[in-house]
Amino acid sequence: MNIVEKVLKSHLREGEYVKGQEIGIRIDQTLTQDATGTMAYLQFEALGLKEIKTDLSVSYVDHNTVQVGFENNDDHLYLKTIAERYGIVYSRAGNGICHQVHLERFGKPGTTLLGSDSHTPTGGGVGQIAIGAGGLDVAVAMGGGSFYLTAPKVYKVNLTGALKPWSSAKDVVLKMLSILTTKGNVGVMLEYGGEGVKTLSVPQRAVITNMGAEMGVTASIFPSDEVTKAFLKAQKREGDWSELAADKDAQYDRVIDVDLSAIEPLAAAPHSPGNITAIKDIEGMSVDQVAIGSCTNSSYRDMMMVGDILKDKVVAENVSLGIAPGSRQVYEMIDRDGALGSMIAAGARIMESACGFCIGNHFSPKSGGVSLRTSNRNFEGRSGTKDAQVYLVSPEIAAIAAIHGKVTMPEKAGVKYPQVAEPKEFLIDDRMFIKPSAAKIGKTEIARGPNIGKPPVNDAMPKELNGEVAIKVGDKITTDHIMPAGSRLKYRSNVPKYAEFVFEGVDKTFPARALENKDKGINNIIVAGDSYGQGSSREHAAMCPMYLGVKAVIAKGFERIHAANLINFGILPLTFADAADYDALEQGDKLTGDFAPAVKTGKVTLKNERTGKTIDLLCSLSQRQQDIVVAGGLLNYTVSK
Repeated sequence: MNIVEKVLKSHLREGEYVKGQEIGIRIDQTLTQDATGTMAYLQFEALGLKEIKTDLSVSYVDHNTVQVGFENNDDHLYLKTIAERYGIVYSRAGNGICHQVHLERFGKPGTTLLGSDSHTPTGGGVGQIAIGAGGLDVAVAMGGGSFYLTAPKVYKVNLTGALKPWSSAKDVVLKMLSILTTKGNVGVMLEYGGEGVKTLSVPQRAVITNMGAEMGVTASIFPSDEVTKAFLKAQKREGDWSELAADKDAQYDRVIDVDLSAIEPLAAAPHSPGNITAIKDIEGMSVDQVAIGSCTNSSYRDMMMVGDILKDKVVAENVSLGIAPGSRQVYEMIDRDGALGSMIAAGARIMESACGFCIGNHFSPKSGGVSLRTSNRNFEGRSGTKDAQVYLVSPEIAAIAAIHGKVTMPEKAGVKYPQVAEPKEFLIDDRMFIKPSAAKIGKTEIARGPNIGKPPVNDAMPKELNGEVAIKVGDKITTDHIMPAGSRLKYRSNVPKYAEFVFEGVDKTFPARALENKDKGINNIIVAGDSYGQGSSREHAAMCPMYLGVKAVIAKGFERIHAANLINFGILPLTFADAADYDALEQGDKLTGDFAPAVKTGKVTLKNERTGKTIDLLCSLSQRQQDIVVAGGLLNYTVSK
């Protein structure tokens, strides 16, 4: 067996392990963060669940740490008290970004991790099958329920050689994005192997698995080897190590060869992580802002590299430089080892160990500004500035640009390549975790601020559709397009309020039109192009449209997490039997036909009342998914069970 098969088959609970068929697996660990976790725990309560049945569940506060107004702070207090009541580990604001911290303190080879964040696959760097999902799926898993996924295709990425100076793990994953692109990889897991693996540290591996999310793969995983063992030993967790390797005769659906020694510095140009270009091809481009950090590139190694490059330098006068270490552990260690002082002396603005700039809730670029970022997404407007030009690069390239004021090839930068070794021992200080206490489990009163509501409940799917195309959008619509992040995230636990901003950057009139249709008994339909729902696992991108009366999304194609979230909230994801029918639909078209009964057949035929023609649509759902969507969503379905 390959590594993916070994882990999944050892966790198999339901179904037969046949590629393309739905299986249910046991989940060992879960993580949530405050932007998605509040609703996940509200759903946990709404499901009537009474105890945590995973080996470990951790609630992180790392997204909305900029507490403008009462909403975020109230949510954090809710998260703290619910963690105490149910026996969840609570990671306080300031302890760091969930993926970085979980890798350091909890990631365990051979286990399964489910997280309410799309970059949960970071855990693959330490040999976990780590999967991002909607909060409702995580709530069910915390209560002991199975997580369902399609038994995946497995692609082996065969690494050879070793990285040259100035080429980085970020460049490796950008190279992978140039090969696989950001679409067409639903139902795939990546397994990294080959002789080149042993040349990469665990933090470097985690950079690569982190951005597997941008390719749309379900998870990415590295073997657990002596490098993994050394990392866990340095974290004083050697007891968590176990060897994990593919059998010599393991089979794969595809093999992709990547020579690490041939990797050159790369960038993802606006406005997609898949828009790959060479640094040499944008050399000389003036830069207005540099942001270093995020769950992708904020490890001790990354920060020490940056500190070395900035030592005795000053940030160019045309550049604003912000740096966010990924965890409290990293923050303290770079202070002890001198990099933090070099950053401050160079004029960098040192930010919280939090997601911050990556989700656009602060440090936005100027109008039309060029921002080099070490994060994982550069969707239009995600930075908080709609017309900003965001490039994704390695920490080394970002730091060099900060001192030169423009994109500069390292060989011409006048700096020596930093030699940073992995620590033999990390600084261990777990005091910012609040761990479960028997005295508080079942007894703590849950704090609920005025912005915290209940999860909205959907009606059962109608037998006949009385629908209207409420909006028509194009290809690669992200969850940021559907449900804006940044300052709007503070309304995540108040769905009626958050729903006012659905498609805010696409068509501000959508929420009002949709609610008007809902009040009239008209079912809203969204029509979309290919790769609908890219990006974040933000289930509000399904929940808020559901609240507005959306009953179906008709698209050329869906991304995995968003399709699952639509089903979880009773919205039917339909694909065109003939993609040409996309062009025949217009906003405002009335669509009618059998609905709930047709779901069971796998095919829905709707009549366009404007043209008089019918459109054949496919709904390739498992029996369980059919039952969920007909019931009006996973909440209804689970409670009924």
